[in-house]
Amino acid sequence: MITCRAPKTKKEFEQYYYLRWLILRSPWGKERGSELDELEDQAIHRCIFDPKGNVVAVGRLHFTQQYHAQIRYMAVADTAQGQGMGKRLLDTLEEEAQKRGAISVELNAREIALAFYQKSGYLNIGKAHLLYGDIQHYAMTKKLSVLPAHFVKQADNLMTVWHNTIPLSKAMNINIGYYDGLALFTHCEPAFNKNLHNTMFAGSIYTLATLTGWGWIYLYLQNNQYQGDIVLAEGNIKYLAPITGVSCAKTDPTLVTGNADQLEENGKARITITVNVYSGDKVAAIFIGKYAIINKDKNQC
Repeated sequence: MITCRAPKTKKEFEQYYYLRWLILRSPWGKERGSELDELEDQAIHRCIFDPKGNVVAVGRLHFTQQYHAQIRYMAVADTAQGQGMGKRLLDTLEEEAQKRGAISVELNAREIALAFYQKSGYLNIGKAHLLYGDIQHYAMTKKLSVLPAHFVKQADNLMTVWHNTIPLSKAMNINIGYYDGLALFTHCEPAFNKNLHNTMFAGSIYTLATLTGWGWIYLYLQNNQYQGDIVLAEGNIKYLAPITGVSCAKTDPTLVTGNADQLEENGKARITITVNVYSGDKVAAIFIGKYAIINKDKNQC
């Protein structure tokens, strides 16, 4: 079975980087290591595995700004050419960009790949750099589609609540990157939330995670016609790694315990929710929040 996912083990990463070097660097006599850059730790890596577990296509995504991402290092093994691997990989990277809040993706394409990217909806905006004094690249860009109107309206309502009632959320520019009724992705402006080490401030990570958990419950209540005030009763966070680029927080029903059924009976309910905060593919922090939901109207009856 052919799968497209992030490399996980040391061996898989070795295959991933080897194919990148073999296709994009080796033909020009470049040494191993030339296929790497300083953004690897904050990037989203994806590759396609053949039925035997061999890496046959690779690609990388990283954010250049809060709402803009760049795709780099797209490569397909010679043995896998013409099988739709490149399109599948490109679609996967674009989906990841959209979920994390990107409204556009850019890339620099070699001349031989122009038709492929244009067929996929990319606009050629002119010559970019000349790699190794030999390989002409062209700057290309694509606008990403927005979510279905129903979810856009819900997301906009939640962001309005955040920004109007919690000034810090507006200062951090916390926004919803993706919501489909189940999973919720959020992000914030990177420059404002940096510390003296040029990594994301721990307080900003905590705030982003707290509001992501709060926001998921807010949307859950709306979708199930519940009413209640949401209060964080207890919050704990583990910081696992520094965040050097644009962060992304995510939660979904698999990370939630409890529900709001008790609101109808006694006007109170509790939900525990886990939020993972990412730096690229890596979980950089894990937040566990215990939220209380109070139906004031029910309690007054």
